[in-house]
Amino acid sequence: MSQTIADLLSTRLNAALAASEFASDLPENFVAQIDQAQNRQFGDYQSNAAMVLAKQLKKNPRELAGIVIDHFEGGELCEKPEIAGPGFINFRLQTGFLESRFQELLADEERLGVSKTDTRQTIVADFSAPNVAKPMHVGHIRSTILGDSLTRVAKFLGHKVLSDNHIGDWGTQFGMILWGWKNLLDEAALESDPIPELLRIYREVNAKTKEDEALREECKSELVKLQAGDKENLAIWERCIELSKIGLQKIYDRLDVEFDHWLGESFYNDRLAPLVEDLIASGIAEESDGAICVFFPEVEQMADKPALIRKSDGGFLYATTDLATIDYRIEELDADAIWYIVGAPQQLHFDQIFRISKKRGQEADLQFIPFGSILGKDRKMLRTRSGDTVQLADVLAEAVERARGIVEEKNPDFSDEEKAEIAEIIGIGSVKYAELSQYRMTDYIFDWDTMLALKGNTAPYLLNAYVRTRAIFRKLGSDYEPGGAIQLTADAEKDLVLKLAQFAETVPAVLADFRPNTLAAYLYEVAVAYHKFWEACPVLKEEGAVRESRLALCELTGRILRCGLGLLGIKTTEKM
Repeated sequence: MSQTIADLLSTRLNAALAASEFASDLPENFVAQIDQAQNRQFGDYQSNAAMVLAKQLKKNPRELAGIVIDHFEGGELCEKPEIAGPGFINFRLQTGFLESRFQELLADEERLGVSKTDTRQTIVADFSAPNVAKPMHVGHIRSTILGDSLTRVAKFLGHKVLSDNHIGDWGTQFGMILWGWKNLLDEAALESDPIPELLRIYREVNAKTKEDEALREECKSELVKLQAGDKENLAIWERCIELSKIGLQKIYDRLDVEFDHWLGESFYNDRLAPLVEDLIASGIAEESDGAICVFFPEVEQMADKPALIRKSDGGFLYATTDLATIDYRIEELDADAIWYIVGAPQQLHFDQIFRISKKRGQEADLQFIPFGSILGKDRKMLRTRSGDTVQLADVLAEAVERARGIVEEKNPDFSDEEKAEIAEIIGIGSVKYAELSQYRMTDYIFDWDTMLALKGNTAPYLLNAYVRTRAIFRKLGSDYEPGGAIQLTADAEKDLVLKLAQFAETVPAVLADFRPNTLAAYLYEVAVAYHKFWEACPVLKEEGAVRESRLALCELTGRILRCGLGLLGIKTTEKM
């Protein structure tokens, strides 16, 4: 695909700067930036380059902008730029250029104008990471859905992405589960629904150990036996992991989330002791009160916060496992970059881990991608009425059930099979979009009425826009193949073409700060522009190039909505 519109304008604007009389005074490596216009009343794109340069060159910004415009060659791309406000340079695209770009996008059915990256990386994306023998709760929504979307976008841009579900399958809780398995297990309940049964025995044992010192010691003994390789305990542990994975996979299937690896904490056990010895030998780690720590005197905020990598009793910690995990991902998976999509409270932990990695000379691009919390309407952590954590399976089931009610009300004549399929797409899509339309660091309120609304920035609104793009072709009554003459005559058409062309600028921007909400906001703007076009521009009543152009606009809008929603992990439906 050719350059994006922003890149084309940037190239010409920088050429104008280079041709101006103050070219020799420009700061070294200065590149004028082009942004999409916030107010289309003044143009399609804008630049504040004259204002930025005016400060450095000590000139009047409007005067500087005028000189730049005099040297700007718009040609077939845009009209003569205009100056606005204190010195903004505004650009308005030519209709002929929009028509030719529209033709290019129609022909580029696979990429829709989005170029693959020139800097391809092998990326390991670490997300979701639930604990074995426990159900996924509502807090797992953010890591799982954010991680999946970022993975999809990175793959679409040409990166090799390996998703790794770093499950919690090792630790002190297994002492309690092992004792509970041997003494409290209900075999029938385990067979019918394993995770709730494993959670039940864990909770019962955990409650008992708070009052029974002897039982607490028995649980520790079971854990020691597991860690020493006891055959019976290893067999129970392996069965717990197997059953947990089956239960977790049901949720991942419903969410349409896949992983390349499920390398849990236990996978790295044999690497921990040699890793600690290497850190000691290299002088990175040192002994402190019997424990092995890494200190960070060079960082003021961490001066009194060392990373503990081996306890005084010889036990290892999350930091040890995470460092071993980095080694494996770099050495065995050839990772150029590793992304950790994890809650914001883990900031210090990953700051320490990344600093230790640098001390060891590792050059992989390590990225901590944090997120905020999901709140109830009372702005407190979302919980059930009894105070328990809300389970993710229950959230998804209720989303689909509520969506089914909407489908029943709007389209009672659909078959039960159609209703079920559409409800699944709307329900799951609504949960995902409620997450992905938020900036990831925002604490957002989980509100069923808002997320399932047919109006506003919601999944149902976007899905309805997609359905409208397909409905026109059902009315047409025959297969449609774009390829006729293109003629844009109405402002609503031009606005929609411009918005569709900006897909190429939007998708790469998602990874600039790991913000899928950038793409969600763009798709909402596409839906709004399409609905305006739908209301202002009759399609089947027209003839010739106008009719052909409007049919093609419906087709291209549908393709971009389907692709964009797919990058968010949201499926589309032809009817709703």
